[in-house]
Amino acid sequence: MDRIDTDENKNNNYVRHEEAEEESSCRFFKSMKKKVCDFAGPIIVGAGPSGFAVAACFKSRGIESLILERAHCAASLWRLKTYDRLRLHLPKSFCELPLMPFPAALPRYPTKRQFLSYLDAYAAEFGLRPRFGVAVVSAERDASTGLWRLRADSGEEFTTRWLVVATGENAEPAVPRIPGMPSFLGPALHTSAYRSGEAYRGKRVLVVGCGNSGMEVALDLCDYNAIPTIVVRDTVHILPREMLGQSTFGLSMWLLKWLPVRTVDRLLLIVARLMLGDTARLGLPRPKLGPLELKSLTGKTPVLDVGTLANIKSGYIKVRPAIKRITEKGAEFVNGRIEEFDVIILATGYKSNVPRWLKESDLFSEEDGLPRKPFPNGWKGQNGLYAVGFTKRGLLGASLDAVRIAQDVELCLQGRE
Repeated sequence: MDRIDTDENKNNNYVRHEEAEEESSCRFFKSMKKKVCDFAGPIIVGAGPSGFAVAACFKSRGIESLILERAHCAASLWRLKTYDRLRLHLPKSFCELPLMPFPAALPRYPTKRQFLSYLDAYAAEFGLRPRFGVAVVSAERDASTGLWRLRADSGEEFTTRWLVVATGENAEPAVPRIPGMPSFLGPALHTSAYRSGEAYRGKRVLVVGCGNSGMEVALDLCDYNAIPTIVVRDTVHILPREMLGQSTFGLSMWLLKWLPVRTVDRLLLIVARLMLGDTARLGLPRPKLGPLELKSLTGKTPVLDVGTLANIKSGYIKVRPAIKRITEKGAEFVNGRIEEFDVIILATGYKSNVPRWLKESDLFSEEDGLPRKPFPNGWKGQNGLYAVGFTKRGLLGASLDAVRIAQDVELCLQGRE
């Protein structure tokens, strides 16, 4: 555990990969146009936290796996596409990967670089060495052999009995079509390209989206003396990150052991009203369903406030309703108000890219690229196909699925499945 770095300059010490070790476990059959790797163990597509979690669970059971990653580093979303001020939204005890807790010395909510350092140490602990720069463009089951055949953009092919999809819910930025957006004369970017508010000092910035990312980006802009306005198109639950000296999430999980979800929701909303006031008066109306029930039914996560609401109350961050259209110099909202902005930031989330490359429709929905069966039953498909990191329950859900997948493959190897 003492190998975990907290120095930002050492965060990228796990972005290199040596193919020599991987070649010892693959047999390459070369031809004029391609080479094929027939891999005896599971192949994992995706070297993010979910892919690492299942690979470590395999390793702990003596099962060698091969991780394929399209980027040139591990956890590329965290490392390359997140803003600087990001911290884990939940306490570290709910975000640790299987078989290795966070160091006790780290704060309750580790920073981005502390989490990346944890992932680097995790990979080192379990000897995880992905094949970087390998983008899987097609994966389908070969009925004649019963194996999964994966094709990479490089022309390489891989076959395996077990395919684990670990590309996750956040593989690609979700960019909505907003009327008039091409006419906007200023910069327009997704939060995946946003790092800090330093570049936007004094700028009028429209943040489209009021989830955790949108709220935190608006707060970050405010801290750098930008002039942020946040678009709230729908209802949203905002809860304090901590209640009664405990994390709101941890308190919720404890209460759910004794009380039904609707009772816990009522308690959370009573405390939230006492601590935060009536958010509807600020342009942030709450859904009819409680935060936990809504999360269970739709996967929509409540916003855990880290200071944004205080800036909304003080007027430093303005709230506007849905956008009717984007203009050359700003936006017109559905209430008829027209304002000018220098920059537009789309905090509109991410989406799965599974339907683009996986030629299968039983486990994954072709509509949204998520498992058809809800948690906790969406981790296993047919013919050796698995999914990890698609639970809409963050790292905790991914860890639970990783353990189940490793157990299932072990049973297959023992001839008991």
